Amino acid sequence: MDIHLDPMGGVAGDMFVAAVLDAFPQLEAGMLDSIAAVAPAAHVTCRLERHRDHVLQGARFIVEEAGHAHRHAHGHDHHHASWRGIREALWKAPLSPAVRDHAVGIFTLLADAEARVHGVPPEEVTFHEVGAADSIADIVGAAHLVASLGVAGWSTAPLPLGAGRVQTQHGPLPVPAPATALLLQGLPVHDDRIPGERVTPTGAAILRHLRCAAQAPADARIMAATGIGFGARRLPGLPNCLRLLALEPPAAEAEHRELAVIEFEVDDQSPEELALGLERLRAEPAILDALQMPAVGKKGRLMAHLQVLARGAEVEAAIAACFRETTTIGLRHRRVGGAALRRRSETVEVDGHAVRVKVVERCGRGETAKAEIDDAAAAGGSHAERTRLRQRAERAVLGE
Repeated sequence: MDIHLDPMGGVAGDMFVAAVLDAFPQLEAGMLDSIAAVAPAAHVTCRLERHRDHVLQGARFIVEEAGHAHRHAHGHDHHHASWRGIREALWKAPLSPAVRDHAVGIFTLLADAEARVHGVPPEEVTFHEVGAADSIADIVGAAHLVASLGVAGWSTAPLPLGAGRVQTQHGPLPVPAPATALLLQGLPVHDDRIPGERVTPTGAAILRHLRCAAQAPADARIMAATGIGFGARRLPGLPNCLRLLALEPPAAEAEHRELAVIEFEVDDQSPEELALGLERLRAEPAILDALQMPAVGKKGRLMAHLQVLARGAEVEAAIAACFRETTTIGLRHRRVGGAALRRRSETVEVDGHAVRVKVVERCGRGETAKAEIDDAAAAGGSHAERTRLRQRAERAVLGE
């Protein structure tokens, strides 16, 4: 699946979250759990609201702290937060590796931009406009959604530059704000002559982290879902929203793709550390899967043989991840051809439990479904009860 963004009003962190959830509402519960892991519900609560302006209907993402709602607009009181403190909170929180990596990646881009603007090392950056609880919730929420969707490619229509001045902790600054302007480098922009801040630093960092292409995929696509996320500001004669288009390739007997196989051995990493390294490798966007097999090396020494399957176009990123997450000092890699059946993931509720189900289009045999064992295990119960839960979820997805 590819996702194309149409920033009619602009882009902000809350608009991105609202647009994704408007298109994929089944992701809301898991996203709120990730936010609560970093910002406990005792201090911050979040909710999604249906919203309609004078033209369109969509969703708004609202964050409330200490009894009042943040409006995600400049001019409100924001707390200060250091990059070092936010990073420490993200690493201490019980987040999945993929969610944590996306959140840290987005905040790192913000810290680097702020450091360049103010002429200080990134470690000394203190966030003002993006340090409040609402922006932390936006970024963690966006990180969870990006990790959950597993999108093949992101793209965006030209982003409106805006005009005028924006009030910040450093006083009035030109629009786009200096940090935002740095983050927009490489992204398509245009001037629609409508004043105001149209792209926030958080919104720009999310798009930069996703490496958004300037155009949607040119080949034929099927429209799988749409979503609209509204911002708080009102724009003259224009809906202040971000539209999301989820695009699927046409159904085919099998999808042929270019892959890379990376192989290496490890004999000096503890089983616990190696298991963690494999989990983190599987969470890498460039890596499709990672396998571990026992092997016997020189002098009869036991070792682990690792085989990593990566996207062909991202083999260098996959190799870097292998060196980063394991103790190997050398590896082999080769490009191979692959074929995979079309598949999608759906979430259904069975007896109050959310169960993810993978649906595969079998060549000439229709669709088959397989429920995720982790979701069944989280529901508790015996083996027989877990089996019944999975079977009911699979039948629900297939309409049986």
